[in-house]
Amino acid sequence: SQGPISGVNKDIAVLQCHGDCDPLVPVMFGSLTVEKLKSMINPANVTFKTYSGLMHSSSLEEMMDVKQFIDKHLPPVD
Repeated sequence: SQGPISGVNKDIAVLQCHGDCDPLVPVMFGSLTVEKLKSMINPANVTFKTYSGLMHSSSLEEMMDVKQFIDKHLPPVD
Protein backbone atom coordinates (compact mmCIF):
# COMPACT_ATOMS: atom_id res chain seq x y z
CA SER A 1 0.00 0.00 0.00
CA GLN A 2 1.39 3.38 -1.02
CA GLY A 3 1.21 6.61 0.92
CA PRO A 4 0.24 10.01 -0.41
CA ILE A 5 1.43 11.02 -3.86
CA SER A 6 3.88 13.91 -3.90
CA GLY A 7 4.63 16.68 -6.35
CA VAL A 8 2.26 18.06 -8.93
CA ASN A 9 0.27 14.81 -9.13
CA LYS A 10 -1.15 15.29 -5.63
CA ASP A 11 -3.41 18.00 -7.08
CA ILE A 12 -4.58 16.07 -10.15
CA ALA A 13 -8.32 16.05 -10.78
CA VAL A 14 -9.97 12.62 -10.97
CA LEU A 15 -13.43 11.67 -12.21
CA GLN A 16 -14.40 8.11 -11.37
CA CYS A 17 -17.66 6.80 -12.84
CA HIS A 18 -19.50 3.60 -11.95
CA GLY A 19 -22.80 2.00 -12.81
CA ASP A 20 -24.70 0.91 -9.72
CA CYS A 21 -25.80 -2.33 -11.43
CA ASP A 22 -22.37 -3.41 -12.76
CA PRO A 23 -22.27 -7.23 -12.45
CA LEU A 24 -18.52 -7.49 -13.20
CA VAL A 25 -17.14 -4.76 -10.92
CA PRO A 26 -19.54 -4.21 -8.02
CA VAL A 27 -20.11 -0.53 -7.15
CA MET A 28 -18.75 -1.31 -3.65
CA PHE A 29 -15.31 -1.77 -5.23
CA GLY A 30 -15.64 1.63 -6.88
CA SER A 31 -16.46 3.15 -3.50
CA LEU A 32 -13.42 1.50 -1.92
CA THR A 33 -11.21 2.68 -4.78
CA VAL A 34 -12.36 6.28 -4.50
CA GLU A 35 -11.68 6.28 -0.75
CA LYS A 36 -8.15 4.97 -1.41
CA LEU A 37 -7.63 7.68 -4.06
CA LYS A 38 -8.79 10.36 -1.60
CA SER A 39 -6.12 9.17 0.86
CA MET A 40 -3.41 9.51 -1.81
CA ILE A 41 -4.27 12.83 -3.49
CA ASN A 42 -6.19 15.98 -2.58
CA PRO A 43 -9.65 14.56 -1.76
CA ALA A 44 -11.34 17.77 -2.89
CA ASN A 45 -10.21 16.95 -6.45
CA VAL A 46 -11.75 13.46 -6.53
CA THR A 47 -15.28 13.07 -7.92
CA PHE A 48 -17.13 9.75 -7.78
CA LYS A 49 -20.30 9.56 -9.87
CA THR A 50 -22.66 6.61 -9.95
CA TYR A 51 -25.27 5.98 -12.60
CA SER A 52 -28.58 4.41 -11.67
CA GLY A 53 -29.34 1.18 -13.52
CA LEU A 54 -26.07 1.23 -15.48
CA MET A 55 -24.37 -2.11 -15.90
CA HIS A 56 -20.78 -2.76 -17.12
CA SER A 57 -21.11 -0.24 -19.94
CA SER A 58 -21.45 3.48 -20.51
CA SER A 59 -24.35 5.83 -21.04
CA LEU A 60 -24.99 9.18 -22.67
CA GLU A 61 -25.25 10.78 -19.21
CA GLU A 62 -21.84 9.39 -18.24
CA MET A 63 -20.23 10.52 -21.52
CA MET A 64 -21.64 14.03 -21.05
CA ASP A 65 -20.14 14.11 -17.52
CA VAL A 66 -16.78 12.98 -18.95
CA LYS A 67 -16.96 15.68 -21.63
CA GLN A 68 -17.76 18.33 -19.02
CA PHE A 69 -14.84 17.12 -16.86
CA ILE A 70 -12.42 17.24 -19.82
CA ASP A 71 -13.65 20.69 -20.87
CA LYS A 72 -13.11 21.96 -17.31
CA HIS A 73 -9.67 20.45 -16.66
CA LEU A 74 -7.85 20.30 -20.00
CA PRO A 75 -6.82 23.24 -22.17
CA PRO A 76 -8.64 23.62 -25.49
CA VAL A 77 -7.11 21.99 -28.55
CA ASP A 78 -6.55 24.14 -31.64
